Amino acid sequence: MTLLLLGDAVIRAGWGEMLLLAPWMLLVLWFIYVATFVSHIAIDANGATVQNLLRVVRIPWDRVSDIGIRYQVRFTLDDGRIVSAFGGPVAGRPPRPGLRPDTSPRARIPPAVRDLDLIREQWQSSGETGSGAGSVVRRWDVRTIGVLAVIIAWALCAVIISGAPG
Repeated sequence: MTLLLLGDAVIRAGWGEMLLLAPWMLLVLWFIYVATFVSHIAIDANGATVQNLLRVVRIPWDRVSDIGIRYQVRFTLDDGRIVSAFGGPVAGRPPRPGLRPDTSPRARIPPAVRDLDLIREQWQSSGETGSGAGSVVRRWDVRTIGVLAVIIAWALCAVIISGAPG
């Protein structure tokens, strides 16, 4: 939609006007991206990476004491702190029975529980191999914040160039 609107601005007003309008549309697009797409869980042999909006938490497997789901996946750490994952599988409503019931036992398991089982399997297998030592690291998503800084600078330049009263 943003590309369509920017293309329309080029056709109707020209490239200069489009460059003055673009940061405002990109700012809205950035907020939509952060609110809906950026949060996620990534797992590997050494631990889990949980990204909630602009905050990233790297959790080594040896620091995890339990993994559960209550609205979203929750990692309970060995010091009692809980890291909730906004972008992971969520507990949903139980499925309604279909017209033709599926007899396979895997079909009755909700997708969130299957994903949680995969995360638990990775955690348990790391305990057997001894991988995943270290401390919990919390940091900001610098790339996404950098993109916001560029868009804000572009928007300020657009306001200055357009001669808006200030």
